[in-house]
Amino acid sequence: MAICAVHTSGQLNPTYSFSSSLGFSGQKQQQVAVFYKQRSSSSRRSVGVSVIRCEQETIVIGLAADSGCGKSTFMRRLTSVFGGAAEPPKGGNPDSNTLISDTTTVICLDDYHSLDRTGRKEKGVTALDPRANDFDLMYEQVKAIKEGKAVEKPIYNHVSGLLDPPELIKPPKILVIEGLHPMYDQRVRDLLDFSIYLDISNEVKFAWKIQRDMAERGHSLESIKASIEARKPDFDAYIDPQKQYADAVIEVLPTQLIPGDNEGKVLRVRLIMKEGVKYFNPVYLFDEGSTISWIPCGRKLTCSYPGIKFNYGPDTYFSHEVSLLEMDGQFDRLDELIYVESHLSNISTKFYGEVTQQMLKHSDFPGSNNGTGLFQTIVGLKIRDLYEQLIAARAKTPVEAAKA
Repeated sequence: MAICAVHTSGQLNPTYSFSSSLGFSGQKQQQVAVFYKQRSSSSRRSVGVSVIRCEQETIVIGLAADSGCGKSTFMRRLTSVFGGAAEPPKGGNPDSNTLISDTTTVICLDDYHSLDRTGRKEKGVTALDPRANDFDLMYEQVKAIKEGKAVEKPIYNHVSGLLDPPELIKPPKILVIEGLHPMYDQRVRDLLDFSIYLDISNEVKFAWKIQRDMAERGHSLESIKASIEARKPDFDAYIDPQKQYADAVIEVLPTQLIPGDNEGKVLRVRLIMKEGVKYFNPVYLFDEGSTISWIPCGRKLTCSYPGIKFNYGPDTYFSHEVSLLEMDGQFDRLDELIYVESHLSNISTKFYGEVTQQMLKHSDFPGSNNGTGLFQTIVGLKIRDLYEQLIAARAKTPVEAAKA
């Protein structure tokens, strides 16, 4: 949002009427002069000059999910949609969790742990427990960034388990807060312009967490199993309930195409989109509001066993009206995804085939051959569209105020 002050004055005998942007006069500040003609009481022409000084407010996106549920992959897809590589702060802590690109800054809410790994063990709490997190500081700093102010954000070191010295975070155009609790505290939740929840079934979550924590963090299989069992009560109590507040949910489940499948290699993924969210129009398949079941396999889409099946239709989710798009199965050839893309509407692409292009660009990312990658990419495009609509609406408001 643009927080603006309008200052109006008058001059005599104008010969023109125009508006111009005077550019940026400081950090996140814009000044716009609006000139307009009017008649004075003496019937002589006069001009009103309104100078609008604006602090550009950062747009905030919230992404909630348990550990090992694909938040990092989603963030890479999202930042790619906006262009530019997302990298840790230059010259900063090499163990920083922050990622910065030209448009976005992604901060990990683990950085607001109030207890380090040893402290949590001593008190007998997990990182999911609200008592192990500083929600007051989280709220104060997200609010400050949203208002265009830089903050000194703490760092939680996932390698050492310690709380490292803070790092400077400057307000970006888009701030993404990702982690366990972006929608837990109502104060933080109210700051969000859009929210997403990644809802991974227990079977799929276990497979993903083993792959990440063993391959990337060096944890043993036994420690991973113990961690999952220890976290489950707190996950059910503090993390899972947040999905009721999300504007979009990506739900990942075992396939229904293979009876009795226990391997979890083929996935059924559902994109649940809340109706009535401003600047967000849910994606639909073929005919908006209808109930559709579609098997696209054939001449234009190569499908090996067990094939691919899409479902679409209206539904309810925590008493909210939603549109639900589901994909079960996986792609054999990503270049043929264009066939599926051509049958989807409201996907917020800027050109024909942009979804397919993004998927091919990141074909090595986890989930690129199934609905997780497809729906993460689509949600990224929807967030870009929402951002552009918000910016246009907020830029329009001060100019209209000046003319009033």
